[in-house]
Amino acid sequence: MTRSAPRPIARVLIDSPLPQLDRLFDYVVPPELELSARPGVRVRVPLRSVGRVVDGFIVERAVEEAAERALSDLEEVVSDAVVMPARLYTLARRVADRAAGSVSDILRLAIPKRQVRVEKAWLARPAQEAETAAEAETAEEAETAAEAATAAEETEIPGDSSGVARARATATLAAFPGLAEALAERQRIVVDAPARPETVADGQSVSAGMVLLAASAAEVLAAGSSSILVVPDYRDQDALELALAEFVPAELVVRVDARQTGPERYRAFLRTLDDAPCIVIGNRSAVYAPVHAGLVAIWDDGDALLDEPLAPYVHARDAALVRQELFGHALLFIGHTRSADTERLVGLGYLRDIAAARRYAPRVILSSTTQGERPGTRVPSAAFRAARDALEHGPVLVQVARPGYAPVLVCADCRTAARCTHCSGPLFAASRGAAPVCRWCGRTAHGWRCGNCDSDRVRLASSGSERTADDLGRAFADTRVIIADGDHPVERVDSRPALVVATRGAEPRADGGYAAVLLLDGDRMLMADDLRITESCLRWWSNAAALAAPGAPVHLVGVTGGVARALATWTQSAFARSEIAERVPLHMPPASRVAVIEGDPAAVDEALRVLRDDVPTLAPDAVVGPVRADEDDTPRSRALLRFEYGVGTAVAASLRGSVVSAALRGRRGRNRAIRATTLRVRLDVADPQL
Repeated sequence: MTRSAPRPIARVLIDSPLPQLDRLFDYVVPPELELSARPGVRVRVPLRSVGRVVDGFIVERAVEEAAERALSDLEEVVSDAVVMPARLYTLARRVADRAAGSVSDILRLAIPKRQVRVEKAWLARPAQEAETAAEAETAEEAETAAEAATAAEETEIPGDSSGVARARATATLAAFPGLAEALAERQRIVVDAPARPETVADGQSVSAGMVLLAASAAEVLAAGSSSILVVPDYRDQDALELALAEFVPAELVVRVDARQTGPERYRAFLRTLDDAPCIVIGNRSAVYAPVHAGLVAIWDDGDALLDEPLAPYVHARDAALVRQELFGHALLFIGHTRSADTERLVGLGYLRDIAAARRYAPRVILSSTTQGERPGTRVPSAAFRAARDALEHGPVLVQVARPGYAPVLVCADCRTAARCTHCSGPLFAASRGAAPVCRWCGRTAHGWRCGNCDSDRVRLASSGSERTADDLGRAFADTRVIIADGDHPVERVDSRPALVVATRGAEPRADGGYAAVLLLDGDRMLMADDLRITESCLRWWSNAAALAAPGAPVHLVGVTGGVARALATWTQSAFARSEIAERVPLHMPPASRVAVIEGDPAAVDEALRVLRDDVPTLAPDAVVGPVRADEDDTPRSRALLRFEYGVGTAVAASLRGSVVSAALRGRRGRNRAIRATTLRVRLDVADPQL
């Protein structure tokens, strides 16, 4: 028998959400594509199972000695740009495996949609630069280039010819003994950010923690490596960009922002593919930026915005931990509070806790609303006096729980919650004297009557940001009032006296810091049905308190207990440890990992049976449920799985296998309803609920 000649093949990752396609497919590389079919480029390939051509990425090239298999040819190389380098695929594969997800879902977050003009301009740069260099080879220009090269060698931070930026970065890091050495040695670090504002360019103020984060990135950049700085939202990105301007030129900062246009975002992504070091700042997806990073930092990792809402639902913190394990760069967690997840790693010795040389803590006062106050008083007299005195010097921040005017209405006679007569949705008032409106269907409730006592009168049961601003505006008649919430975004206020009423997380920065901070509605915030509500409240209050000027009073109103003491004594790490201790006997995160398994009842039962066979070391009480969770008359079942970190790899592999098996069975089903009932798995659920 004649032996077949060797043939070049490409192993391709199909860009598809189908779990059964989450593997590499082999294709023959035709002679005309031999040079362009490189690992990391976009390609189009035929997929016989669906009878069409699909998109994908070449992961690797190989030579098959015995060409006996029937393989299809590559259809097309879409572009010569290597947009999926090996390091990005390795990271995506490891993160997806940990979360029982698909690589293509991770890459969809990491690689923006292709923009042809931007990509062509990026590919043409080397040729243009070479042509320009050839035309510029005169004696005078060569001498100028030599002088510039010498100056660049003497400057440790690019663009810092005088060394001022490097000196300031060094001084900033010196306030945290051991931090500079830890960054150089690429350790895993956690730092509590200084709770004070710091003035930067144009007299604006940002958190001193942002300045510390920027100085850390500048230190790594001076050593010739890139940094990735991940923050929750665009307002944090703006503040971080201001802080970075004190240390590095703007052209070395690459912003990855959901508000960017398609071409802007793709241009920024292509910049991260260059070898030249840079500093990448962005939201949760920036953690996958394909730079050769010397530092990955997460600001305020307890923020819910860092939890990815798309499959496979990987938190930026977990992706950063996986990335550090793979590539060995420095890893920094920084914020005004500690998440319980981060504190667990500190307790294990996995993260090194670096403390400041001196303590930076705001002056927190616990203000009661019951002792010596009239019933219904929302702002105690002590807090009111503090606000009145502070308004003589600068702005005062008032944090409230909810936006709007009156988010909740009740019957004025029996105090039953006012509900819409059409859809039973909750009613709210948009302004003083306005007719009630349904929050669900949007109907105006003209002629509303209580279903319990038949009364036609409603009462305002809560105060939102607009009603609070209205009330305080009457109390301080000669003071300007600023509302900052989702409908009225405000990023910055000046140092003139003003009452700034903001919802949690929407507080604007104040130049020089706030002269006083009032934290209202704390008792209402703590009533939320959430496993981590006390942790979240402490984070909201700490972030607001850190906006106060040094020595300014911070009044926490109507809250007592451990969370109030933690804020008053500024011991957030101790509170995080107490939270972990309470969750250990309950096997709740982060003491244990938790997965949610949902789907057709038979598929859920089968997945749990297979899991017991694959991971026999699971605890007897590891599974909670399953319980019925029908959707639109479709039978559904849901179960919780609690397991130790040591068996995480085996659990993820078993659940992923069950997802693929369920998808294949559903694909073969004739009934459309059966085909739709695929198994869904989500690992590392922060607040598990059946």
